Amino acid sequence: MADTATGATLPQPSRGGWRILALLAPAYGWLLLTVFLPLCAMLVFSFLKTTPFGSRQPLVFTFKNYLAFVDRPYLVNVAWTSLQLGLWTTGLCAALGLPAAIALARATRGRTRQVLFLLTILPFWTNGLVRVFSWTMLLREGGLLDQAVHLVWPGAGSLSLLYSFPAVVIGLVHAYLPYMILTCYLSVVGIEDGLIDAARSLGARTPAVFTTVILPLCLPGLVSGAILIFVPVIGAFMEPRILGGRIGVTMGTVIEDQFTSAYNWPLGAALSFTMLAAVLVIFAAFSGVLRKRLAVA
Repeated sequence: MADTATGATLPQPSRGGWRILALLAPAYGWLLLTVFLPLCAMLVFSFLKTTPFGSRQPLVFTFKNYLAFVDRPYLVNVAWTSLQLGLWTTGLCAALGLPAAIALARATRGRTRQVLFLLTILPFWTNGLVRVFSWTMLLREGGLLDQAVHLVWPGAGSLSLLYSFPAVVIGLVHAYLPYMILTCYLSVVGIEDGLIDAARSLGARTPAVFTTVILPLCLPGLVSGAILIFVPVIGAFMEPRILGGRIGVTMGTVIEDQFTSAYNWPLGAALSFTMLAAVLVIFAAFSGVLRKRLAVA
């Protein structure tokens, strides 16, 4: 087809391009319907003065909901607790997941690897609520962990981690560790054996091989796993509410209360977008540091 103004021939999409577009359209259409449109609706709600449902009053827009951290100073401590949960959970998942991925990719073969893969994804097959309540049976006073400690050390005091910060971290690590293992595994299997053999032939010991060869090449998997873990953890509400009890007040539980108990959807939406903005700022700063490190390497 020619452009009547310039006489140039406009490029036409090939048959393969139309085929790819037809294959992508259902997925992107579904994402638009189930993700972006609800987010846009919640963004509008965040600027409303009152929840629009069940009321015939005119809609009044305000920025006051975004000043919640100024009007309610306790939310700053709550947000810091959520960030601590995200950092602890992500760090522990990285510390446990990378060695597990290395062992899974390089130290196992055949049926052993299949069994370990099955054990890795097993938490995905169980209901999240059942999984969290099972930890209450382990961590409570007189629970299975307490009884095991007394079998080894009869004179030990009562061990109860339930309703504490470590209990919440344990439950979150159990839920999100598979993400880190799987993303790191994809990076580890892409490392050529020749690189490790070359490092060993030059006299590098195992710690040096890990820090100079394996770890830099696994950074993409670590970063992907960190994103998949950190973002949902700071908004988690089920594990903090059940395993944390009265001290398990996080941004996730506060936002849930605004939607389910207080019925203050505008405030809940504003808090959600505020946390989203904080997460984007953190990742933007982290990505800059990571790019500089990769450039130096």
